[in-house]
Amino acid sequence: MTQQPSPYQEYAHLRKSKFGLDRHGLQRYKKAYWNLPTEAYYEESVFRGEGKLTKGGPLIVRSGQHTARAASDKFIVKEDTSQDDISWGEYNVPYPEEQFGQVFQQLEAYLQGRDLFVQDGFAGASQAYQLPLRIISTHAWQGLFSRNMFITPDTLQGYQDHVPEFTVISAPDFKGNPQENDLNSETLILLNFKKGLVIIGNTGYGGEIKKSVFTAINYLLPKKGVLTMHCSANVGAEGDSALFFGLSGTGKTTLSADPHRKLIGDDEHGWDDKGIFNFEDGSYAKVIDLSPEDEPDIHACTHKYGTILENVIYDPVTREIDLFDDTITKNTRASYPLHYIDYSLPDKRGGHPKNIVFLTYDAYGVMPPLAKLSTEQALYHFISGFTSKVGGTEAGVGESPEVTFSACFGAPFMVHHPAYYANLLQEKIEQHDVHTWLINTGLVGGPYGVGERISITYTRALLTAALNGDLLNVPFREDPYFGFGIPESCPGVPKDILKPESLWDDQKAYHRKYRELVNKFQDNIQRYAENIPQKILNAGPHIPS
Repeated sequence: MTQQPSPYQEYAHLRKSKFGLDRHGLQRYKKAYWNLPTEAYYEESVFRGEGKLTKGGPLIVRSGQHTARAASDKFIVKEDTSQDDISWGEYNVPYPEEQFGQVFQQLEAYLQGRDLFVQDGFAGASQAYQLPLRIISTHAWQGLFSRNMFITPDTLQGYQDHVPEFTVISAPDFKGNPQENDLNSETLILLNFKKGLVIIGNTGYGGEIKKSVFTAINYLLPKKGVLTMHCSANVGAEGDSALFFGLSGTGKTTLSADPHRKLIGDDEHGWDDKGIFNFEDGSYAKVIDLSPEDEPDIHACTHKYGTILENVIYDPVTREIDLFDDTITKNTRASYPLHYIDYSLPDKRGGHPKNIVFLTYDAYGVMPPLAKLSTEQALYHFISGFTSKVGGTEAGVGESPEVTFSACFGAPFMVHHPAYYANLLQEKIEQHDVHTWLINTGLVGGPYGVGERISITYTRALLTAALNGDLLNVPFREDPYFGFGIPESCPGVPKDILKPESLWDDQKAYHRKYRELVNKFQDNIQRYAENIPQKILNAGPHIPS
């Protein structure tokens, strides 16, 4: 029986680049589908059994066994052009160059006779620092994911003339051989800066594509003087940009989505001599327990055509989605174009920020909901990157939040030493006289199991007061452990919320927990102390006598 042709097969070549797949060493594939429109990606995904349509039009897909980043399966090829620049260690694990070649040959053989989906585009809204990209996948929905997430050419000629400088090949069903290929498992994320190539296998999690590109940017752009940041960004009516640093689950996406401010982007940005620019053209928002009351704009995107819902549960009869069902994972995701947020900026750029906010989820329940930082304190907390990992965002993280320190609030994606990025940040803060804040979006009134997560209403009120300058006119008290300033009052926020110790029934337990947290900070910073100025080390917490 003759196999039915796929919906877009006849037109698959129309947006083909002159820089063909043979330039990547790929020649024996079946057919390449180049730069499809959203509608065609939908048709191909449904035709191939990859996705289903849900009410309102989103495409629902499954990422397979991996529903989060496989951090222990990521490696960076150790080669002569980049090895001296990379801070080798827990997150930047070296991989033999010759082994990479063997894996690529195995992948090329695996792709023989298979259809490929190619999406060309750029990372970076600043034309001076744009990185031309190519995402190649065996799955049509990952082509749509890449179209959502990255900036695409706006003309046919732009597609035809596209020459990628960095390429991702994602084959969710391709398995590595741990013994033969020197891997930790059958899953692999292998980055090769010399070749401008990353191979992703045995995982369909969209975040691997997104964060592989981010890792490449974090290697390339700082060498050109651009600070690369794991942060969201927005801008007020007066042109006052703000940055929000934080790991997944701390509120980067939620707090930057403010209808009273224009959204630059929700996750990855660069800071050059002209200001802030987004690396992406889409959002990859966590949507578990998302409510229309607390996050109406993001919630609306989960019901729009063109959105990809990853590992979200739905009713196959009514096609209604259930954002509160974590049967598959707590790390359910939605990928959608940034312009789906009405108040997003089309050019994805903003001026130099007036405020920087570090977001942390304190599972100890001892840190204040907001604190004002000096420059040295800001650099200390930037290098420390304290938070608590929330279950589901990374493979191996359990139900309970796990206290962690992630340098630059994005250690898994930072290639250079944390001090390298901190030096760039210090230059920017001092040059542009930026105010820096620490906001705890975690627990108050006790540690995990006792305390409750601070109300997002209070967090938004504190954030608004910080960004519009109201908090610069109130008295501050000094925290006895961290030395940063805590406001005595804030409009719309009860005073006891600003004094976390008052919410604990057992004061001795509060101070015991706070001292425990200070000790963890002090132990962590020693990992980087050799490269950090003493003035910054002195700005860290201490236990008062």
